[in-house]
Amino acid sequence: MRGPHWLALFALILAAWAALYAMSIPADLRAAGRVYGADFWADLCNLTPDAAGFVRMTLMWALMSASMMAPTALPAFATYEDLSHTGAETRIPALVAGYLVIWLGFSVMAAGLQLALLRNGLLDPFGSSASAALSAGLLAVAGAYQFTPLKEACLSKCRAPMMFFLQHFEEGAFRNGVRLGAVCLGCCWALMLLGFVGGVMNLGFMALATVLMVLEKLPDIGRWLTRPLGVALLAGAAWVAITGI
Repeated sequence: MRGPHWLALFALILAAWAALYAMSIPADLRAAGRVYGADFWADLCNLTPDAAGFVRMTLMWALMSASMMAPTALPAFATYEDLSHTGAETRIPALVAGYLVIWLGFSVMAAGLQLALLRNGLLDPFGSSASAALSAGLLAVAGAYQFTPLKEACLSKCRAPMMFFLQHFEEGAFRNGVRLGAVCLGCCWALMLLGFVGGVMNLGFMALATVLMVLEKLPDIGRWLTRPLGVALLAGAAWVAITGI
């Protein structure tokens, strides 16, 4: 992985994580919000249920997507560049741009969902679940999705990117990036939405989720992780539903 385009990509990932760190909410501030209630959140002018709040939510989800999903696609990006050794023309910046277009679209939809949940009192203004039913439901959906044929089909393409790119190489780098982004979205959308459970601006949760999604796409490790992770998520859903925590 050499060249200015790789340096730019790594810089993008680091910048996204740095921005998320700057936007993250300290634990003591979250604790204060639980003590002082809704008025405390309103006074801080954080993520409000209006147009300005929607823009901030979209930006936040876009940063999350860039920081969490780009690392999971690094092996695929490197594989695409390896095709240049065959004499084929490869453009990594165009590939990455197409990939990020898909995740920008996801960010808009996730922000819309967050806004709707916030307006209905199911999330606090920091994007964390305020409802045990919502938490249990999201965990159950994510857990069940781990066992679906669609999840397996998307993972199989992520784990064998060379075959994936060879099938569509003539379409060009940008469209291949869009295809890769769509496949990656098919792998990870349910796990990404668990941000509402673990905390949208919780760096610890985001780091753990990123590691899990990276490992899940590795051929030798991922096949041992997908279903046990599904079991763990379903068990978590049952625990939350029973205890109300």
